[in-house]
Amino acid sequence: MRSTANKLTAMAGALLLAACSQPVAESGDSVTPDNVVTGAGRQIVQIDPDNDPRVWLEEVEGEAAIEWVEGQNTRTFDRLQGDERYQGMFDQALAIYQSEDRIPGGAFYGGFVWGFWQDATNTHGLWRRTTMESYVTDTPEWDVILDLDALSETEGRNWVWRGANCLAPDYEHCMVTLSDGGSDAAVRREFSISAREFVDGGFETPDAKGGVSWIDADTLLVGLATSEADSTDSGYPSVAYRWERGVALEDATEVVRGDRSDVGLFTFRAEDFDGTVYMMASQAVTFYDTNWWYLPADAAPVQLPLPAKSSIQDIFHGQLVFTIEEDWAPVEGGASFAQGSLLSFDIAEWVATGELPSVHTVYVPRARQSLGGMGSTRTAFLVEIDENVVGGLEAFQFVDGAWTSETIPVPANMTITLGSTHRHEDIAFMTAEGFLTPDTLSVVNSAALTVEPIKSIPARFDAEGLVVEQLEAASPDGTMIPYFVVRREDTVMDGTTPTLLYAYGGFQVSIRPSYSGSRGQLWLENGGAYVVANIRGGGEFGPAWHQAGLKMDRQRIYDDLIAVAEGLIDTGLTSSRHLGVYGGSNGGLLTGVMYTQRPDLWNAVVSAVPLLDMLRYHTLLAGNSWMGEYGDPADPDEGAFLRSISPYHNVDANGEYPEIYLYTSTKDDRVHPGHARKMAYLLAELGHPYLYYENTAGGHAAAANLEEYARRDALLYTFLMQKLMDSDEPVTDEGATPE
Repeated sequence: MRSTANKLTAMAGALLLAACSQPVAESGDSVTPDNVVTGAGRQIVQIDPDNDPRVWLEEVEGEAAIEWVEGQNTRTFDRLQGDERYQGMFDQALAIYQSEDRIPGGAFYGGFVWGFWQDATNTHGLWRRTTMESYVTDTPEWDVILDLDALSETEGRNWVWRGANCLAPDYEHCMVTLSDGGSDAAVRREFSISAREFVDGGFETPDAKGGVSWIDADTLLVGLATSEADSTDSGYPSVAYRWERGVALEDATEVVRGDRSDVGLFTFRAEDFDGTVYMMASQAVTFYDTNWWYLPADAAPVQLPLPAKSSIQDIFHGQLVFTIEEDWAPVEGGASFAQGSLLSFDIAEWVATGELPSVHTVYVPRARQSLGGMGSTRTAFLVEIDENVVGGLEAFQFVDGAWTSETIPVPANMTITLGSTHRHEDIAFMTAEGFLTPDTLSVVNSAALTVEPIKSIPARFDAEGLVVEQLEAASPDGTMIPYFVVRREDTVMDGTTPTLLYAYGGFQVSIRPSYSGSRGQLWLENGGAYVVANIRGGGEFGPAWHQAGLKMDRQRIYDDLIAVAEGLIDTGLTSSRHLGVYGGSNGGLLTGVMYTQRPDLWNAVVSAVPLLDMLRYHTLLAGNSWMGEYGDPADPDEGAFLRSISPYHNVDANGEYPEIYLYTSTKDDRVHPGHARKMAYLLAELGHPYLYYENTAGGHAAAANLEEYARRDALLYTFLMQKLMDSDEPVTDEGATPE
């Protein structure tokens, strides 16, 4: 590792950076920057992160930047919405998103099923509830709690729902979180369920990233990134305050403070079955290293005896249940616990004595297993356990000082997602789905170990003749990378099948089989194949699968995806002429790397809400929080490696590239739209083919309502059809002016 790092450092030193002024382009001309380094037939554009000529595009609402965005959107709409297929696909997607026969998701608490709903009439949406008896029927009778369309019209704001936090056990007092336009920053306002209105003079926070937690009906724990003094370098809260009713927020009492260098400090309320409440905080020192704090009402914060790489899951009948993402020996010379284990200890005993009680093993996943969602019911602690990316569900009990378990029978070969659990009932919600199997919502009885389906969506596309395969490709280091292929059973393996490859590869996020009516109608029914690659960096096989691709080991992730793509071509399913790659956020970085490292493999690349400038990412919005994943650009070794993979810094002026479609959102305050903007501008300067679309609302999802989701999908699949399906591709706008 060290020798490789030194080579990269030397390489960075050889490629000396040159500053250049902001380029000026005449209409119809492209501009080739003259600060390029030539070698081995390549001319790589050199960009100084401290003197980037395109930095003006990082001004999110800057006049010049927005004018450029509007021009790019017009150009993209002319091309894609001008395609005769676009409107039909938009109508199909919108009908799916607005369909009345969708499963109305919900969470069961306080005797009601609570949920949020959007449709053609309620574009902002309705917060509503119904009884369990009504919910399981075909036509539940919903009681509307808050109409966001009416609220948005009254207040003149584009309110996007971000959830509600209601105080147990009566759930009368709620803090409703609303985002203007879909950004992560949001306001929190106290709402009375009985009065169906916001509380006059009640708790209300300014617009900021962070959160609040109820202590009691008149007291909150609050952490908000409202000022530099209360924020981390990542833009999240660094301090938690005790805020009492009638006291101004600026006069709230400080409870616990982290460091400005942390990712953030976040409070939460944990309640045991006997009603005992534990107020806690997670101090995220890095994205993966956390100090966990217990916050007594009348004493100083106390750090919980947990390893840095750990995650608190719940409290089950006195047992604090947590996972560990590193090997852990809590007592020198004592028992040790393996990375990925699910463990517990008696929380009340620890609070009373200050000493770590006996640590109990709940479950240790095997090599091809991973733990998913989990939660407590009255009789069991339920855990999703995936085996080779196929879902299962286990019910654990803590009896006589030890954990036992029983398997709950769930549909075979499906993705199983545990939904709402209820600690005072024996029920939980669970969904099952597959690439070709529509979602089914079931009620799990944790005492009887039964699963009763209650709702399902109808088939959204014709799956007859389609098959799903799970295959493997060998990465260069010998690791076998699983991937799913959805294709027609009668596919002729002659390399002509239009194929879309999707992957993520980061942050221990598992990409599992899912049902999508939009994908099915707009892509599969039109003859396309769809592939999901479970590359390293994800969580498909636990923490080790993720950590294998951290920081300077990240090339493994990219090698994994390249191996899958080459496997698809080798089998004859497709060819580079008909193969496209798609990813968003961290997956947008992934596809950006695919664009620069292996442009020969693809005829279409889609990079959505992406990170692309890996030398400035830590200075943009929440980017600083991800250095635990990507590394520090200021570190000589890590910075050299990041330069070697950064898509924005590895574009060959003379290279031949497939057309790339970049899309993002002005309101995304997580991944800065400047990443996509600067990449598109650079490609325009060099005359490389690209399309760019920026939604002016929608946040990190790049959509804030159902119509925007439909437009996003229709634009995407129109682009993919043009590039991967059409025998005569439309003329691309090579040499498009950057201005």
